[in-house]
Amino acid sequence: MKSFSRTLFLVSSIVLVPTALTGCGIVAVEGASVVMSDKAVSDHIVSWVSGKNCSVVRTEKGLTYCVEDELKITPKVFCYKTLGSVSCYNQPDPRRSPDELMGQNDHNLGD
Repeated sequence: MKSFSRTLFLVSSIVLVPTALTGCGIVAVEGASVVMSDKAVSDHIVSWVSGKNCSVVRTEKGLTYCVEDELKITPKVFCYKTLGSVSCYNQPDPRRSPDELMGQNDHNLGD
């Protein structure tokens, strides 16, 4: 087993040392990073600084560089129970009390 690990160390040294000395080591690290995580080393830094998931690979797929936070869109709908169904409007019904709104049970929560 020792001879195998020694041989592996020797072979990897023969392959990696010349690569690092020729200046191509950075390119090899960038390539390995993209293959392993779909992000370049610079993408990892930008993601860490911005707090978002950023990647050059996303731009190649036609997406934005960073994954943007999803906007929470809450529709302005006011629904009330009627005889046998529910009626919804784009503004509150002035003839109904706010307690009759369906899905708006904040009035039951304590402070």
